[in-house]
Amino acid sequence: MAEKNEEKPRAGKRSGSRALRWCAAIAAALALALYGAAFFLDEPLRGMMEKRMNRHLKGYSVKLPGLHLNPFSLSLTLKGLTVLQLAHPDPAVVRFPVLKASVLWSEVLSGKLVAVFTLDRPSVNINLQQLHSEATSNVKLKEQGWQQAVEEIYPLKINILKVSDASVTYVNRDPAKPLVLSHLNLQASNIRNLHLPDQVYPSSFHMDTAIFGTGRGVIDGAANFLGEPYPGLKGRVKLANVPLDHLQPLLTGPNLSFHGGVLGVSGEAEYAPKLKTAHLERLDIQGMNLDYIHSKRTAALERERAAAVEQAARKLSKQPGLSLRADRISLTRCTIGYVDDAAVKPYRVFLSDADFVLSNYSPWFSQGPAQASLRGKFMNSGNTTASATFRPAKVGRDFDLHVEIEETRMRALNPLLRSYGNFDVSAGVFSLAGELHVKNDNLSGYLKPFFKDIQVYDRRKDQGRSISHKMYELLVGGVAKVLKNRPSQEVATRVAIKGSLKNPQTSSWQIVAGLLKNAFFKALLPGFENVSGHAKP
Repeated sequence: MAEKNEEKPRAGKRSGSRALRWCAAIAAALALALYGAAFFLDEPLRGMMEKRMNRHLKGYSVKLPGLHLNPFSLSLTLKGLTVLQLAHPDPAVVRFPVLKASVLWSEVLSGKLVAVFTLDRPSVNINLQQLHSEATSNVKLKEQGWQQAVEEIYPLKINILKVSDASVTYVNRDPAKPLVLSHLNLQASNIRNLHLPDQVYPSSFHMDTAIFGTGRGVIDGAANFLGEPYPGLKGRVKLANVPLDHLQPLLTGPNLSFHGGVLGVSGEAEYAPKLKTAHLERLDIQGMNLDYIHSKRTAALERERAAAVEQAARKLSKQPGLSLRADRISLTRCTIGYVDDAAVKPYRVFLSDADFVLSNYSPWFSQGPAQASLRGKFMNSGNTTASATFRPAKVGRDFDLHVEIEETRMRALNPLLRSYGNFDVSAGVFSLAGELHVKNDNLSGYLKPFFKDIQVYDRRKDQGRSISHKMYELLVGGVAKVLKNRPSQEVATRVAIKGSLKNPQTSSWQIVAGLLKNAFFKALLPGFENVSGHAKP
């Protein structure tokens, strides 16, 4: 009897283990069948998704070569997704080698069904033609169907976005000098605002990238991605060691030429439907060579552009919710020049080894007085210092400017002297002191130059020149001698500056620059303008 009782449990165990094996085998078979079915579903799902995404888009199209659905994790992987602009399809605007969408399982337990999107090595490529086509398009951005096209990728809404090792390339006029952001990484969380519902900016984000190879950029901030009519963002920005040569295709034009220079920036910005602020804590540029070029061909355009900028600044200063401020803007070891191609004999004047600092700047100095200082070498020899104070004013502008130039070698000024005086010098030094005061758009001030040891006529240098020109230079030298202050052996004069900025058709800064320019030339050529009618002040 005991043996029979022992056989029954053994038989029960065998039948239980057999049932277990059958269940496991059935589950494995179902899993294999489901996994195999997913492969058969991949192609129909790929075609349907590509078709439905293109149905929403206007002006653009997508191509989706590959797709895979994982039935166990409920994740979807898109392979080789590209976005093309119909007007200019080459190159593709965006390429996604791998885009993975999956359930954010950490939120399922709280009853939330949302997704996490992971983008690996995406690339954005834009050229000038594509940008111009987008700018001139009659279809507004919100009408292009991007949101609806993204929603076709996955049935759940995005709550976390992860982008790794992305690149952004913009080609302006010169394909050999593209603007490139590389190794860009981005992570944004709580996009659907599942947490912190009472916060103005409940979603956090971080982005870091290499800029033009050697530069670095980091943005840390918070956002309201569900804001209406568009998302709101607030964050800290830091740029370091950004080479400015790469920006030449964007910034260089008929009136501006520069090369070299490294940029560093730190500050905060906020961009939202009801509030727009930019607080620039620091902007530093080191080692840049910059020339402003004036020419007859662009003279009218220069006036129109300057007036338009000033009008735009006035309009911005009155816009509600807008706040702009810069704590410190500085140029270090720079060369700043002015080139006059419109003169009969073109010339260039410049300040080398220039250090410039502007502090507490805001449009129309709404945040209080701003201070500016400048040091450098005029024409690579004359120690130069300048300082200015800009004050807020209810009517017009209100500022003071002081400038001093010490012992510039006059031979360096020969191109300018030939242009305005039709002569040059072989020796001598030039110094200058001046002030400019503006109150209620009325200007007053002076420039006082000093000339020492001037030698205009040099027989060795003037060999081959006409007799009349030699006589003219001798006469100019004689006038300089007549004007000499005997004890100091200096030529000295004083040029008054008076004027008004109350001209709605012309930029105020253009008026100031014009008055300073004319006064400078009159100061530089004391008494010469009346000699034989040759000089042209």
